[in-house]
Amino acid sequence: MHYVYLLESVAEPGQRYIGLTKDLKARLAAHNAGRSPHTSKYRPWRLVIYVAFATRTKAAAFEKYLKSGSGQAFAAKRLW
Repeated sequence: MHYVYLLESVAEPGQRYIGLTKDLKARLAAHNAGRSPHTSKYRPWRLVIYVAFATRTKAAAFEKYLKSGSGQAFAAKRLW
């Protein structure tokens, strides 16, 4: 399975991150351990939601959509 996940900073609510991974637990632990330069300064992170996909292609397409303007509007209204 491939997961598209949404994180929100516990320390600074409003700071959000959208990502894609095959191992959700390990990836969240990496974010909270500071091993990702894009998220290290806003840790700790909490998992808001994740969506599982059977293929990486579909997961990557959904991640790309969530990072687009209309996808951000959808996420703000339905997911955060």
